[in-house]
Amino acid sequence: MRGLLIVNPRATTTTGNASELVVRSLAGLVDLDVEHTRRRGHARELAEAADAELVIVLGGDGAINEAVNGLMSKPDGARPLLAVIPGGGGNVLARALGLPVDTQAAIGRIRDVIAGGRHRTIGLGLAGDRYFTFSAGLGMDAEVVGEVERLRADGHRESARLFGWAMLRRYYSGSDRRVPALTVERDGQPPMPRVFMTIVTNHSPWTYLRGRPLLPFPDPDFNSGLDLVTLGKLNLTTIFGAVGQMLLVRSRPPRGRHVLTAAGIDTMTVRSARPVAFQVDGEYLGETEAVKFQFVPHALRVVALPARAGRGLFEGRPKRREQNVIDLTWNSPEGSLWPLALANRR
Repeated sequence: MRGLLIVNPRATTTTGNASELVVRSLAGLVDLDVEHTRRRGHARELAEAADAELVIVLGGDGAINEAVNGLMSKPDGARPLLAVIPGGGGNVLARALGLPVDTQAAIGRIRDVIAGGRHRTIGLGLAGDRYFTFSAGLGMDAEVVGEVERLRADGHRESARLFGWAMLRRYYSGSDRRVPALTVERDGQPPMPRVFMTIVTNHSPWTYLRGRPLLPFPDPDFNSGLDLVTLGKLNLTTIFGAVGQMLLVRSRPPRGRHVLTAAGIDTMTVRSARPVAFQVDGEYLGETEAVKFQFVPHALRVVALPARAGRGLFEGRPKRREQNVIDLTWNSPEGSLWPLALANRR
């Protein structure tokens, strides 16, 4: 099998000899060429130009996202397999696919899966013209991502503490917590106005905190459409209440007077009354005033155990996309009722 190894040498946890370890470990299975990224967007260019059956990315979620977008520019029949080796700070996709965070252990797992001739097909989210593997967001979520990027550029190392510091900085000095700007529009549903923040996930973890996933909805599988969590009020009680439930509650989405959730979405548009921060897969993309989100099923083949073989916290049980929908209401701060279509999982 011909393969291309894309290495981000500046990723948070990537070590100097990691690429050599990959080449040695996969010898006899994959004939690897190695390329190192030199600038932002380079991983996308390398993946798009790859003449290989397998593309391996050694780096963080940002490099993986770039490579995924490069691969998705190829026709379906010419799209290589994707393997990811965690080398960043979050490693959300790698963790959610059941890979160990330790580089050597992850390489061993990937070798075993390749040797067994196994792979898994996952869906992707599409935000505008940018594909994402696990999450995208507008509002404070994206502001924090942008703040972390600025802090890292100043020499700070990515960590949970850095994200916490960035969140507090944006909360007290950046985000407009008085006037909500976002409106969510879905076909056949009334608009959801007066929203401060949206989290869109590919039925996957939003992120990880000290190795534990924050799950907007239970049983992540990357194949059940997009999930949505919005906040209608931006205060510490609402934020930490929603985050705490995603961290600790495994049987349902987060609840709360100012929390809206919806599951199994195929398409929706988020509009903003003013330019608002926007991120995909932990990559800050600047400010925007409108983003159309779409779910792209069966988009990419990845080197990972099938979902059925990975039962447990990270690999959800297979389930149908057909879901019973019930109408719920949410009480806004002004007292109006917002209809909400929420999947009733059985």
